[in-house]
Amino acid sequence: MRKYGEGQERKLIQVVCNKCGRALTVEDGYLKEYCFSADTVFGYFSRKDGTRHHFDLCEDCYDALTAGFAVDVEEVEETEFL
Repeated sequence: MRKYGEGQERKLIQVVCNKCGRALTVEDGYLKEYCFSADTVFGYFSRKDGTRHHFDLCEDCYDALTAGFAVDVEEVEETEFL
C-alpha cells in the first residue's frame, strides 16, 4: 500500500507491505529497500471483472509467497537495474 503527499508533486511518503504490515523505508520521496509491487486489472471471464488490484510486498513476504509455488519462479540474472 502506498501513500502520496498532496499537491502537484505527489511525493511518495509511505509504503506498507500488504501481507505483514511493515512500513518500508522511504526517504525524501524515494523507496530505499526492495518492494514487489503488483498491479492488475481483471478482465472478462474473471469473478472480479473490471476491478483493479494493487499491492506491495516486502522482500521477506515475497520470498515466503514464492516459496509455496508448485512451479518455481523463473530466475534470470540481470546486469542493469532500473
